[in-house]
Amino acid sequence: MPDLSTLGRRVRHFRTEAGLTLEQLGRDVDVAPSQLSLIENGRREPRLTLLSALAERLDVTVGDLLDAAPPSPRAALEIELEHAQEGAAYRELGLPELRATRGMPDDVLRTLVGLHRELDRRARQAIATPEEARRANTRQRLRMQSLDNHVPAIESLASEDVAAVGHAGGALTHRTVSLMAARLGLKIVHADDLPHSARCVLDLENGRIYIPPASIPGGHGLRSLALQAMAHIRLGHGEPTSYADFLRQRQDASYYAAACLMPEEPAVAFLERAKRERDIAIEDFRDAFGVTHEAAALRFSNLATVHLGMRLHFLRAAGDGAVVRAYENDGLPLPVDVTGATEGQIVCRHWSARRAFARSTRTTEYFQYTDTPAGTFFEATQTGATEAEEFSITIGVPYSDSKWFRGRETQNHEVSRCPDLSCCRRPDADEALRWAGRAWASARVHAHIFSPLPRGTYPGIDDRELYAFLDAHSGDDGD
Repeated sequence: MPDLSTLGRRVRHFRTEAGLTLEQLGRDVDVAPSQLSLIENGRREPRLTLLSALAERLDVTVGDLLDAAPPSPRAALEIELEHAQEGAAYRELGLPELRATRGMPDDVLRTLVGLHRELDRRARQAIATPEEARRANTRQRLRMQSLDNHVPAIESLASEDVAAVGHAGGALTHRTVSLMAARLGLKIVHADDLPHSARCVLDLENGRIYIPPASIPGGHGLRSLALQAMAHIRLGHGEPTSYADFLRQRQDASYYAAACLMPEEPAVAFLERAKRERDIAIEDFRDAFGVTHEAAALRFSNLATVHLGMRLHFLRAAGDGAVVRAYENDGLPLPVDVTGATEGQIVCRHWSARRAFARSTRTTEYFQYTDTPAGTFFEATQTGATEAEEFSITIGVPYSDSKWFRGRETQNHEVSRCPDLSCCRRPDADEALRWAGRAWASARVHAHIFSPLPRGTYPGIDDRELYAFLDAHSGDDGD
């Protein structure tokens, strides 16, 4: 299936070849010329019945109209120019859209497309160091989006494993997690000298899972760390062959841990009951299973679409508004860079993920309706803090699903025009003129963004420190 720009140009190509005007073709297929114009300009998707009528009148097949190839070299340039101007790199320039008119000479069009190609090349070159990781993150996010963030095979495996140790419901205890480890021939050992770059270590030779003596700041609970280590065995993981492979294994292991801590059957039963009562609240879901707010929100994203019939979005944002983790299948216009990655991009200051930081009391969830170019969304946000920084966790749904959630009566309402830069990124013209050359701010940056991803045997892990740790512990009794 071609995109709408290509489809529209193919319709126009065959119409002009047939010597028909919009009015003539519209009369023959019983469609207003204005509607045909919208189709030819890529602004409207035609129904299959209309496509069939157009193909019959133009003496071509529906397949000819749906061919993904541009109908001519000129059309290919026009489509490339259109797509380039829709990208993040061009929007950052704040320039108006320039449409390729019939009177625009081919050499001018080729020059414009060439400039966009160079702009794109330079934007990609500027992020060359972390590009592999960003592209892999984007592919993984889109993969999970296509699955509605739900993986039945892992759900079944996790449910089987918790049932095998007699877990019937409620919060999964540390003892139960230890029993699950024992079934795999593993023992959980607390170690206060873990490598600084490792959250936990799985020692297959000696049958141990080393975890810290206390939860890691930021919500990595000890039960989850141990379960993620077990997941690598249960899911048959081998040594990662690429960053993308490492990322997939990491996400699948986290999914398995969450599915054990909040097993599908009781979790869905809890959420369905809350939906019937029109009182869904992530904080209740969190407390019922004894997990962090982020874990509960992510788990809700695994189950909401498949079991509750809701599309949604999830955001973890830092205190400065930078995206740490994001997922959506409800059309929320996430901020993205030239590679399509959203991590590190700044969310709109009018979104709930940032507005929640403005409250003086943050012990409860913050609720808000947000109007965006993609529609209105209801959002619930909880803030928290680590030793390093503040963060917010947001779950949002389209307005039509707000009726199922606690907090829907909120009067908090914001309007966001992002990704339009005039929404919250570009200053007022008069203010910019007033302060131009009269002020200087020292930017706050995260130093790690200037460094490439460490490339050891295990991505992101200091191999030397890891092997020293394993050698130091290989002779003890594990207590």
